[in-house]
Amino acid sequence: MAALVGRLLLLLVFCCGSGSGLRPTEAEETQDCRHLRLGQFLCRDPKIDESTQEPENCRDGAASVDCLPAPNVTCRLSNGTEVRFSGEEVGFNRTVACRNVTGYSYKVAVALSLFLGWLGADRFYLGYPALGLLKFCTVGFCGIGTLIDFILIAMQIVGPADGSSYIVDYYGARLSRLSITNETYRKPHLSL
Repeated sequence: MAALVGRLLLLLVFCCGSGSGLRPTEAEETQDCRHLRLGQFLCRDPKIDESTQEPENCRDGAASVDCLPAPNVTCRLSNGTEVRFSGEEVGFNRTVACRNVTGYSYKVAVALSLFLGWLGADRFYLGYPALGLLKFCTVGFCGIGTLIDFILIAMQIVGPADGSSYIVDYYGARLSRLSITNETYRKPHLSL
């Protein structure tokens, strides 16, 4: 028992007495605020324009939003100064994707296709007057073209003729097109 107490006393003297055992380590280099991990910051929702249902500051497919680092997080701003945040200050900006819209509503296009598609009203609305006139003269290609156009418009495959996107509610049913190119990473198959 005395040997155990002696060893504990020796360990305590070594750790606390020498000044090297429980000393805090050198401070690590503070990271850039833009490289914080999830949970270390909160980005505000963008301000949405009522008419386009896209962020108000949308330029070239991207909009910036303010991000607030969490309380007691220390990071380096873009100008190089280190700041310890309280959770109320804006630390950096992030970009969010947005779309180019010009005024064609998805809801209106689907309604026109469903109810007046046999007259070509959907194609006239989207800016395809030749197809609209052809559908009008053939009564929606005898109904087959009306059905096909309704499916294509509802799936957002056919969009406005000017190349813009539909106006869809910001938190609405948007479709994202997936594509595979030479830059796409493909996971190799494992052989059994």
